[in-house]
Amino acid sequence: MSDSDEIVKEFLAESGENLDRLDRNLVELEKHPSDREILADIFRTIHTIKGTSGFLGFSKLEAVTHVGESLLARLRDGQLQLNPERTTVLLAMVDAVRQMLDCIAEGGTDGAQEYRDLIERLNSIQASTTAAKDEPLLPPTPQAAKETPAAANLEKFPPLPGRLGDVLVEHGHVTPKQLARALHEQEQGNPQPVGEILVESGALHAQELQDVLKSPHTPPPEDATIRIRVAQLDRLMNLVGELVLARNRIQQWVGLEADSGLLGTSQRLNLITTELQEGVMKTRLQPIGNIWSKFPRTARDVAHSCGKQVRIELEGKETELDKTIIEAIKDPLTHLVRNAVDHGIESPEARQVAGKPAEGRLLLRAFHEGGQVIIEITDDGAGLNLERIRDKAIKKGLVSSDEAARMSERELCNLIFLPGLSTAEKVTNVSGRGVGMDVVRTNIEKIGGLVDVQTAAGQGTTVRLKIPLTLAIVPALIVTSASERYAIPQVSLVELVGIDGGRQQTGIEMIQGAPVYRLRGRLLPVVYLGRELGQTAHSSGSNRAGASGENVLQERGRINIVVLQADDRQFGLVVDSIRDTEEIVVKPLGKQLKSVNVFAGATIMGDGRVALILDVLGLAKRARVVSEGRERSAAEAEGKLAQDEALHARHRPVLLVQCGDKGRVAIDLAAVARVEEFSPERLELSSGQEAVQYRGHIMPLIRLTRVLDDGGASDIAGSCPLQVVVHEQSGRNVGLVVDRILDVVDEPFQLKRQTARSGVLGSAVIQKRITDFLDVSGLIASVLPADSGAEPMA
Repeated sequence: MSDSDEIVKEFLAESGENLDRLDRNLVELEKHPSDREILADIFRTIHTIKGTSGFLGFSKLEAVTHVGESLLARLRDGQLQLNPERTTVLLAMVDAVRQMLDCIAEGGTDGAQEYRDLIERLNSIQASTTAAKDEPLLPPTPQAAKETPAAANLEKFPPLPGRLGDVLVEHGHVTPKQLARALHEQEQGNPQPVGEILVESGALHAQELQDVLKSPHTPPPEDATIRIRVAQLDRLMNLVGELVLARNRIQQWVGLEADSGLLGTSQRLNLITTELQEGVMKTRLQPIGNIWSKFPRTARDVAHSCGKQVRIELEGKETELDKTIIEAIKDPLTHLVRNAVDHGIESPEARQVAGKPAEGRLLLRAFHEGGQVIIEITDDGAGLNLERIRDKAIKKGLVSSDEAARMSERELCNLIFLPGLSTAEKVTNVSGRGVGMDVVRTNIEKIGGLVDVQTAAGQGTTVRLKIPLTLAIVPALIVTSASERYAIPQVSLVELVGIDGGRQQTGIEMIQGAPVYRLRGRLLPVVYLGRELGQTAHSSGSNRAGASGENVLQERGRINIVVLQADDRQFGLVVDSIRDTEEIVVKPLGKQLKSVNVFAGATIMGDGRVALILDVLGLAKRARVVSEGRERSAAEAEGKLAQDEALHARHRPVLLVQCGDKGRVAIDLAAVARVEEFSPERLELSSGQEAVQYRGHIMPLIRLTRVLDDGGASDIAGSCPLQVVVHEQSGRNVGLVVDRILDVVDEPFQLKRQTARSGVLGSAVIQKRITDFLDVSGLIASVLPADSGAEPMA
């Protein structure tokens, strides 16, 4: 590669970054026209591009930037004031410069387009307010191109002492190329000091040079930066991925050996590989502000075309993601910003009628949460018109009238992601064709992310994205089905549940033909992995009770359920066995498997065999656990079951306790937060009620034996530790003192309400003994006044 090619590449990289900053600065300057620092920065950027393009022979680029620079000079000198029309044409100039830079990158020239219309627009904007004595603004002549406009009130600076030129570069005041050009100009006979040349060329602000000269011995920053090709980083990441796979294989092999020396070497290799992996992954991370920097311009352009006033605010610009993720979310985020301005925020007149400021507010917020990145796009507009969405969906045939009538607010909000649905009154260049939001959701789901919408009438709408940090190397849970191994990304994992022994026959219930598991009082849809993968002949393959696959699982003595999260809904995945968690290297699927929506990729295991990575959302859709109808049916069934449970057979886990010599009491396990043991010395009185200090708060105690037997208040005295069942209610802890904890039981029982005892729902036969079923909430309400020392938890 020749030196000239290297210079052009550096010019393109430097100019691309400068153009992104120009967009932001012009939008900001439109709001604050008197900000001289922003205007000076804009002028310096255009001047630098113009000077370099002339030096490299890009005449069309030089012509456009020269006319733009002349307009900016008049703005800088106070001869013109910035207004929306001038901002628009300056932004058009930035777009033209960007197009020419793209042409240079692709073909080595600045393109065939002359941009005469743009040059005429720039000229006419100045001519309308320029005195007749002023000369018309035309593309620069060869002689004019060599001349550099003198900076206003330019001070004469002494020569740069010592390594100050390097300090200017290292602190980001000028680029290496700008300093090199100044030194080259000096070598060609310019007698001025380098500092003065940099200021006159527009590369350096006079005040910046003054500040540096006041502290000439400022040490350079510790961290130096270099530019690295993305392809080089990708190759390095692939090599680290292969190293991780080799590390996994070595660890698996060493685990079978008894050689301590080999084990120590393996552990050292593991440590180095992990640190190298983390280091390389950090080199691929980029702040989300890199793409957010374009959104003020996007919001401004859309608002200008719609006649709206919008202020955009960015929070969490420093939040970092992998470069591949950044590239994947750029277009969806751009569409969401445009959609929020066009659809969400009202016109200034409508906002004032609603009692809002004429200027709308659009907030972009990013932060890390639970190993993922959360991005929120919030507007303070009118909110989604749910009735209009319902009517449009019915009219388009996307849902039936009956389905729409039963939909919740959240379900109606999510209809905006259906293809072909648009609530726009007319088709514009921004919206109205019913495409976009469905593409947003599809693209986000492709990278393992989730999209959710929340709205409030008259207050605004928030679109919330949950996306992974990286797609290259991820922690995963390894499971098996029909002797095949599969990887489940840990980001979708909620918990693991095992059903052993006699609970197998009653652990999974059937409601309206669908298998469910009662997890802490909540019905969890169940999906058999073997069935969804077509392995019914071998293993876990049926969603029907009593199918052969299910019997195979039960014969093995254990049912393994992996509780997963998909689209904000949970379901249980039944697998043959659960292995372990490990970091896997994600490999793309071949074209033969790309259409199979239950797989997200593949990985190579420690023994060299390939394991497929499950797409949790795709699996949930295939099993129909995320369909609204399936979810609604389960909810309706659960509601009906809850109404009848008081008089019919129950099957829910309960905590058995002993109260008195022979009394047995069952407490719904869902009402038990913890079981604790306290020494008698910790007992105190609070407003006449027994209490203990518990986790920084005052927790009142209720002795069940006394309350249920109507025996009056109990004594504090006693030498035995107290067995306490802690119940959490409305943010408060209350302790139920029992004589002894007996067992946790999960067996069907018949509850009979033939009792008049306070605090008891009824009686049942559990473990062949008559047992009272405790009404926890009712008992607490009857014993403790609302303000009786049960201190709210922080």
